[in-house]
Amino acid sequence: MRYCINCCIHLLPNDLHRQCFRCRGPNHNNQKCPVCKGENKIPLYADSKQMKLLAVLEVRTDPSESWNGFFCLRKGKLCSLIFGLLIMTLVMASYILTGAKHGLLLIPSPFHYGAFTSNPSLMDNESLSDMKDHYQPSKMNISYVKDYPSIKLIIDTITSKIEFVTRQRPDLEELRKQEPHMFSVIPNKFLPNSKNPCWYEEYRGNTTTDPYATNSYALYSKRFRTIFDYLRKVFWNHLYHYKDKHYRLRCLPHFYIIGQPKCGTTDLYDRLRLHPDVRFSAIKEPHWWTRKRFGIIRLRDGFHDRYPVEDYLDLFDLAAHQIQGVLQSEAAKERGKMNSVIIGEASASTMWDNNAWIFFYDNSTEGEPPFLIQDFIHAFQPNAKLIIMLRDPVERLYSDYLYFASANKSVEDFHEKVAESLQLFENCMLDYSLRACVYNNTLNNAMPVRLQVGLYVVYLLDWLTVFDKEQILVLRLEDHASNVKYTMHMVFQFLDLGPLSEKQEALITKSPASNTRRPEDRSLGPMLPTTKAILRDFYRPFNTKLAQVLFDDAFLWKRT
Repeated sequence: MRYCINCCIHLLPNDLHRQCFRCRGPNHNNQKCPVCKGENKIPLYADSKQMKLLAVLEVRTDPSESWNGFFCLRKGKLCSLIFGLLIMTLVMASYILTGAKHGLLLIPSPFHYGAFTSNPSLMDNESLSDMKDHYQPSKMNISYVKDYPSIKLIIDTITSKIEFVTRQRPDLEELRKQEPHMFSVIPNKFLPNSKNPCWYEEYRGNTTTDPYATNSYALYSKRFRTIFDYLRKVFWNHLYHYKDKHYRLRCLPHFYIIGQPKCGTTDLYDRLRLHPDVRFSAIKEPHWWTRKRFGIIRLRDGFHDRYPVEDYLDLFDLAAHQIQGVLQSEAAKERGKMNSVIIGEASASTMWDNNAWIFFYDNSTEGEPPFLIQDFIHAFQPNAKLIIMLRDPVERLYSDYLYFASANKSVEDFHEKVAESLQLFENCMLDYSLRACVYNNTLNNAMPVRLQVGLYVVYLLDWLTVFDKEQILVLRLEDHASNVKYTMHMVFQFLDLGPLSEKQEALITKSPASNTRRPEDRSLGPMLPTTKAILRDFYRPFNTKLAQVLFDDAFLWKRT
């Protein structure tokens, strides 16, 4: 490499000194330039010896020295560039992986609904979580936004599409065709001397036969095996023997706590089971009507073998044994005493979860389910009583998120999931009815948070198409939390339960609340004010209709 010794400016290879612009600038003067005049030779020291050289000297530098100089001059900028590229790569990788997890890339909700499928074979080897793949690109292709005004436009679109249309109730023969085995097991009439719906069923096994050998609840869950081990030991002692035949008492619940999740149903269940005349299924939430009878164990695992109705009835054997004891007592035989013990079932999915219908019922119209859970319950138990516990749907959704979210929980993450779910719900409402969207399995599994569970009035109106209003008791968690004694008295009266002693009542009403929020979830604090405002706007028309149906403005939740 060549240098001008006079000014130390780099020259390109094979360049002459005349190309040094510092020496030969626009004002250059040959007479005054010591280099051009050949005067004032510039000394150069090499190996401690002075050398006389011309003004221009070619110096060949050591390559390693050249690289050292480069790194000395560029080290800071180079490190910054590499670090920036590394951070960018990590951020993009995280974003892409997160998007892939939700079935989304770059735009959180590029989905629009195609035709609703009614082919049950879709789920033969496919989990429910995979159903997101059935989405089609959205016509709107709305970019993800977080600001309130933009999301408010989405809510306004949803609100404009809301129509509360009464559903067509299926007739009994249609129900029989759908579930012939269930109708062959459950009789049309029950024992007249029992308040609870029970009947005797012939048992054809012998003393060595395991009556619970094929029960799916016992096979799939280790938690319940202890219960079934006990039932096996006492089973034969509770059979009724008549004319060389053996009969077992079968029972269905007298009442159902049907919803909603994160609304205090566990606390209500724990208090009711302390009443001396109330018994529950061996498992708190069997989820048989909504999931197990369709073969759903866990939503993420897809479908398994369907649980037959006999497996469900087995869960009430403990209670049936006690009812049988009352029916066969001497006092009952002599005086015709009525059995006052009743059985309850408390699956919080019963009110709203009809997600499996699309895989089993083919004759759907406009994406709406032709049969709902309540149609079958009413067919067998037209006198059943139903208890519903509700809470402010805004707070319910946040509680639901805190309880079920597995990682990275934060108020910001909740806000993003709410915005994404609203966009998905809007996309469905642009093409389908409110009922079709509420009961759509694909949509419900795609939404990051369960917005649809808080649309209480949609479900309630559908239950009121088959059950009388007097058969349904609707409570508010806010009232229950502030005055447990009052709400429990309402429940006792609704179920026609006998009076309690002061000690029994105190035990029921003064017990600590069940299933409260976990400490680690409390530390996150309340949701963002913007998120709350968005959800208030979304749920407002549904709460308004609910208050009208129940003739109670408390269900507007204006003060919470």
